[in-house]
Amino acid sequence: MNLIQLKFPNNLTAVGVLEGNKIINLTAKNKDIDTTYKLFMEIIKNSITIEEFLEQKIKNCPVFEFNYEELISDPKKFDVNILPPITHPDPYRLFISGTGLTHTGSVKSRDMMHNDDDEKKDQTDSAKMFEMGLKGGKPSSGEIGVAPEWFYKGNGFNIKGHKDNILLPSFSLDGGEEPEVVGCYIIDEKRNPVRIGFSLGNEFSDHETEQINYLYLAHSKLRNCSVGPSINTSLNFSDVTIKCDITRDGSVIYSSGELKSGEEYMSHSLNNMEYHHFKYDIHRNPGDIHLHFFGTSQLSFSTRKWKFKPGDSISIYSDQFQGMLENTVEKSSEENFEIKKV
Repeated sequence: MNLIQLKFPNNLTAVGVLEGNKIINLTAKNKDIDTTYKLFMEIIKNSITIEEFLEQKIKNCPVFEFNYEELISDPKKFDVNILPPITHPDPYRLFISGTGLTHTGSVKSRDMMHNDDDEKKDQTDSAKMFEMGLKGGKPSSGEIGVAPEWFYKGNGFNIKGHKDNILLPSFSLDGGEEPEVVGCYIIDEKRNPVRIGFSLGNEFSDHETEQINYLYLAHSKLRNCSVGPSINTSLNFSDVTIKCDITRDGSVIYSSGELKSGEEYMSHSLNNMEYHHFKYDIHRNPGDIHLHFFGTSQLSFSTRKWKFKPGDSISIYSDQFQGMLENTVEKSSEENFEIKKV
């Protein structure tokens, strides 16, 4: 099942259910379900599957006049914004985080950032953390594995949707695409995390800042990221193929080729990554949303000689998700603020 969130010029929102290339307007006959957050909260409250819930609600719902391919290609043509597939009415209650060094091959890109001496790469903290994951990231059933790398990415103000611009702060040294799978979660009334699905994501970061010193990792991650355009509620997170293209002035300047994700290509199991995120009480407050990036195996930063510029376009796509996630890089204005005293 694939769902999207749409916003119209009058600020009204709607939930769309994808059936092939058709978009069913779920909100048209269910006015109280105008966001995916309300949809999933209702499903969780009633302890029923999304398939059962939608079977009841979708009857007699109309289809939007535009199809999905047309909408993804040019939302402005239809005067529609494609929102991130899950958002919170209070942006402070949407938490964005991620896990790195989870994929076979990911340690190579990270090591190239942190150590220029080929003979000493196995001595980096990245290599040590990666080795820990290989040895203990997939524990037997009922056991707890080694904790993966974890980072904070921001709150709901940092998330962008399909076709939104990703801001490159004036203080950034560079930008860096990170094509990943994003786990989407809502915390239920009993403080249990509920995995509602997966989405495509671009965990945009500043790898040049991180390269200065690994302790700058936290600084490098506080950037915009994008998620969408759809949420897949039935994805089998075992073998996922992602591709990423970057274009400048209409020409492709980077193409990732096939990037393999999913548990078969990772040093940590999904359950282990989820456990180590949600073991903290602060991550289990009822009604909160968590978007967690699961890492990637390859970055353009490790091999390219160019930096991101305003106008560069990043496209991320996968056969296991409906619709390409596309964003344009935009340079933000100078950050002007004043530290005041009471």
